[in-house]
Amino acid sequence: MSEAYETLRVDRQGGIVTLTLHRPEQRNALNLAMCDDLLASLTSLRGDAEARIVLVRGAGPVFCAGADLRERDGKTEAWVRERRRRAFAAYDAIASCELPTVAVVHGAAIGSGGEIAVCCDFILASTAASFRWPEVGWGTVGATQRLQRIVGRNLAKELLFTGRRVSADEAVRIGLANRAETPDSLDAAVAEIAEAIAKAPPLAMRLSKRCIDLGAETDLRRGVEIELMAIDRALADREWREGVKAFDAAIGGKKT
Repeated sequence: MSEAYETLRVDRQGGIVTLTLHRPEQRNALNLAMCDDLLASLTSLRGDAEARIVLVRGAGPVFCAGADLRERDGKTEAWVRERRRRAFAAYDAIASCELPTVAVVHGAAIGSGGEIAVCCDFILASTAASFRWPEVGWGTVGATQRLQRIVGRNLAKELLFTGRRVSADEAVRIGLANRAETPDSLDAAVAEIAEAIAKAPPLAMRLSKRCIDLGAETDLRRGVEIELMAIDRALADREWREGVKAFDAAIGGKKT
């Protein structure tokens, strides 16, 4: 099953939803229409009982070449501010998605492309992938908040101030990407992880994601309280009983 937007393709295989940035002739540069398509597609997934995981990919050889600066030619400052506001709404829709989100970066992720990737829960990269945030050199500001929360403040400053390229191997080393696979093995690795996530009980998965995200914003004591509330919510659902049955079946019904 697939759904079409102007700049985005949405494909479903079971509980695995793939959002593909689809402006290959423009190297998937983020324009206003793509901002709105990302927001609309992710909004449509809220409360979707069948969806289990969202993969974000790019069509063609590049993940995303950044913001489409050409569409700003001749526009007013007010238009540019509104365009940036809608880009931030799209980023937030990715970051706040209740489903696990994984960026599959097979080529260059530049500027807004890197922002889209870091909004996901984690990144799986090809060894041919690279990351770069050149906003400062373009006379603007971007990626100042999420990037530093992943790689640390000092390294984020270096990457943003210089706009230098980060290889896939370095991305893994600094915690920006979880794994770097060869181009030939990337799809298989993504499929394995996606299928494992899709098979997990959905309520437990969504609660775990929420606990991690909320816990990152507070201290340990309050984080534990958040987890205890999530456990209470999970116990109110029959899902945990199915988990016990599955565990019992996995060990052959033997009690220890």
